[in-house]
Amino acid sequence: MSSRKQKIVFTGGSGLAGRHAISKLQEHGHKILNVDVTPLDNPDVYTLKADITDGAQAFNSLSCHFSKQEPFHEPLQTPDAVIHFAGIPQPMLLPDNELFRINTMGSYNIIESACKLGIKKIILASSITTYGVSYAEGDVDYAYFPVDEDCPCTPMDSYATSKLCMERVAQSFALRYGVDIYCYRIGAVIPPAAFQEKFRAYTEEPARWKPHAWSYTDALDLGNMCEAGLQKDGLGFQVFNAVNDEITNDAGGEVAGQGDAEAFLKSVCPGTKFVRSMGKREAPVSNRKMKEMLGFKEQYPWRERYRKELI
Repeated sequence: MSSRKQKIVFTGGSGLAGRHAISKLQEHGHKILNVDVTPLDNPDVYTLKADITDGAQAFNSLSCHFSKQEPFHEPLQTPDAVIHFAGIPQPMLLPDNELFRINTMGSYNIIESACKLGIKKIILASSITTYGVSYAEGDVDYAYFPVDEDCPCTPMDSYATSKLCMERVAQSFALRYGVDIYCYRIGAVIPPAAFQEKFRAYTEEPARWKPHAWSYTDALDLGNMCEAGLQKDGLGFQVFNAVNDEITNDAGGEVAGQGDAEAFLKSVCPGTKFVRSMGKREAPVSNRKMKEMLGFKEQYPWRERYRKELI
């Protein structure tokens, strides 16, 4: 897969996931404009402060210069691609109605603006919470394992519902304008600074992590997932589980099935069916589609990194 250097508008790049995805995209040689309400502490990326719930601000954010200059040396041009991560990242940070307004209006405005400006590649940050377990009212099971993109989405909360609405809007615009819009259902994002602490919890208390589906998204590999989507054209509207390859524990510990992901899942979710056999260490949320259709290859396997950090 040849690597094309592109000009990318990245919304929400100052956040936990966005900042690391941007740094990885810079390694791939792309030029980035960050659109956010707060600056990004990256000297090589200019932040345009904008409230994208305002349609005019969203439109102008996708049709402006990539840095402040006196005078402007580069002609004004629309970007090659848009990556949209901006929004409220989980419930209970704002009242439900305000979270829903910000997430749905922001995503609608970015999708509409990009399509009407003729931008042919849009990558959207959706979430595995759309499967309805992470923020459910009480203990709810996944419909089946491994969780693929055809798994029913039955969220109860405003955050996951806003992401599902975004996906439907994306599908509508992709059909109407004939563009590529890839929705990434991202798992729990683990940045480098939190890696050891989080995986100690994952490995020492494996039964706790049903809300994360015993799956995760490495913050730097998330940048590689974005890179894979940027380089693959012609797929139209698609949804991809954007998670790393392996289950977040050694598939056992104090419960049955040590060393085997499928046996572990049967022990902690005995009522959940399996639609196919799983690999010994396969993540319960399957990234098979992303690997097969986009060519994503994991760069940061957790076992290797966690053991190195413990030494």
